[in-house]
Amino acid sequence: MKSKKASSFHEFARSTSDAWDIGDDEDEDFSSSSSSSSLQTLNSKVAKATAAQVLENHSKLRAKPERCQPALGDLPTNCKVIKSSSEAQLSRSSEEPCVRSPLQKQQSLPLRPVIPLVARISDQNASGAPPMTVREKTRLEKFRQLLSSHNTDLDELRKCSWPGVPREVRPVTWRLLSGYLPANSERRKLTLQRKREEYFGFIQQYYDSRNEEHHQDTYRQIHIDIPRTNPLIPLFQQPLVQEIFERILFIWAIRHPASGYVQGINDLVTPFFVVFLSEHVEEDVENFDVTNLSQDVLRSIEADSFWCMSKLLDGIQDNYTFAQPGIQKKVKALEELVSRIDEQVHNHFRKYEVEYLQFAFRWMNNLLMRELPLRCTIRLWDTYQSEPEGFSHFHLYVCAAFLIKWRKEILDEEDFQGLLMLLQNLPTIHWGNEEIGLLLAEAYRLKYMFADAPNHYRR
Repeated sequence: MKSKKASSFHEFARSTSDAWDIGDDEDEDFSSSSSSSSLQTLNSKVAKATAAQVLENHSKLRAKPERCQPALGDLPTNCKVIKSSSEAQLSRSSEEPCVRSPLQKQQSLPLRPVIPLVARISDQNASGAPPMTVREKTRLEKFRQLLSSHNTDLDELRKCSWPGVPREVRPVTWRLLSGYLPANSERRKLTLQRKREEYFGFIQQYYDSRNEEHHQDTYRQIHIDIPRTNPLIPLFQQPLVQEIFERILFIWAIRHPASGYVQGINDLVTPFFVVFLSEHVEEDVENFDVTNLSQDVLRSIEADSFWCMSKLLDGIQDNYTFAQPGIQKKVKALEELVSRIDEQVHNHFRKYEVEYLQFAFRWMNNLLMRELPLRCTIRLWDTYQSEPEGFSHFHLYVCAAFLIKWRKEILDEEDFQGLLMLLQNLPTIHWGNEEIGLLLAEAYRLKYMFADAPNHYRR
């Protein structure tokens, strides 16, 4: 850090790196420093619950020492899933000898013996979590009844999905909520077959054109951005996965010439890919070797990810057209909203000349994906797909609630550079379903107060 404090955003930008774009040699330092600062913010309730979970997991580890993983070079080629616990990963002591080894992947990504918590994908219903409660079993059964009915009641499905979708039924629920699958159960199989064939028809028709001069810039930018997508998660560093993402993004870009490919769209593929992959993986997916899946399964995951991402982008395409007017308007609306709900925070930004566009552009462009662990994004999207105009409208209130969540930390910073560093590296590494649930509840309260009375947040 330079001794001279930055007095403008341009000076700050020149002297600072986005934490998302850190080099591979900085990943471990970033992970460890983030973990230590984030864990200090845990409240006593979470700490007690975590402590109890750690004791339970520790006793299991002591009983099963053989779960320690071999060195990278000793991994079998058919390695599938390394079972792990997000709770145990959160609180595991650095002295503990049992570590995990990632899959063999691109040489540019160095060996990391432990995947940082920020890269943990599994939610609280995955491996290592306590058995499902009676309430969770009842909810799962309700979903299964809705999904198996002749004509699924989509309004009821949205109502059930708002507080979160069980992992077991999330793939089919997301296909229905996105409008990709029809409510009529008899039509679903044929619809999936037709849409998947249609997507691979696009591949045959258009993908070779990536080498043509007028498409080279688009393909080059996609090719550059793909390895930067979730760089801490081994799953996304596998060449086969990166090829899938390149095809999805290139086909979408040339079929939407009004916007084309814009940096940030690459992030929007990942939640769909992980959710549809989870249909075929029983355990956590961050280390899963996709070469163990059949070609037909991989093609289905790829096509479904393309169509569901396309449905999402149809509702927010003005975020990515020339000059990105949708984002400009949403950032301005966020500023107006915050000025009404927390004038002290708003004035604090004005005092230190922090512009909302300097931090909230990324929040809108990437739908908070770079501020939250991927497991939290997946839970957030359960609600976005259940909420009318969730990605285009409700997201504004989630961003406002997210900003005010950090009001104490914001008010404690008393210079421009400190504020920008905080807002670009908010400590959400430990977040899970509970924190997202509270964030969504506050966002819903704000929407209820302001959505139907927009003049209330206009000066």
